[in-house]
Amino acid sequence: MIDLIKEDIACVFERDPAAQTIWEVIFVYPGFHAISLHRLCHRLWIKDFKFIANFIAHISRWLTGIEIHPGAVVGRRFFIDHGMGVVIGETTIIGDDCTLYHGVTLGGTSWNKGKRHPTLKNGVVVGAGAKILGPIEIGENARVGSNSVILKAVPDGATVVGIPGRVVGAPDAQTAERKKIANKMGFDAYGTTADSPDPVAHAINHMLDHIQLMDKQMQDMKQAMRGAGIKCKNEVIPDLDNCELGK
Repeated sequence: MIDLIKEDIACVFERDPAAQTIWEVIFVYPGFHAISLHRLCHRLWIKDFKFIANFIAHISRWLTGIEIHPGAVVGRRFFIDHGMGVVIGETTIIGDDCTLYHGVTLGGTSWNKGKRHPTLKNGVVVGAGAKILGPIEIGENARVGSNSVILKAVPDGATVVGIPGRVVGAPDAQTAERKKIANKMGFDAYGTTADSPDPVAHAINHMLDHIQLMDKQMQDMKQAMRGAGIKCKNEVIPDLDNCELGK
């Protein structure tokens, strides 16, 4: 138990640049308080002291604004930043090195007694206000964007955003062609999605793929027509000014 608490303190300094001293973490970090009390509650819960576990969890929620059911399984080096409004349901399983921000809900979608809450594998980060609902699995090192609503499983390493949550990203092989077309149009989709994935930019990425494919097909058609002796105008495609994208 002491080793777990030491790890919980150490991970605060790794993930929160505002943390100053160990004493500050111990006395004024509600996320640390909630996790430490939960570790005690969970031990009582599995030893069948359920009323005492629930009572301490109730006091913890009153003190910290963070609700963690005593039955939830929490891994090592778990960090809740800010914490107000976080809700973690009874059958939730959270792996090692996970991070949650304020307003996150790990909730259920049914009244069944069995597994009804999410499983977060190691290294998952869940942004502020996100809701992950149902007995779904969030893969290792996945990221869930702020205010997203996740109802389906998320693969390892993916980033999901939006309502409902959608995986944002693209295969590396497509990056060069997208950049080429984006630069021609005056819009750099990866300038938007590299650090802060956006479902609108994701849709534009697919449009850029479509435009790139159409350009290639048109060039092939013109080459075939010239080979058949048909004259084709060699017109230069005009650039699209940045301001035109907003019209």
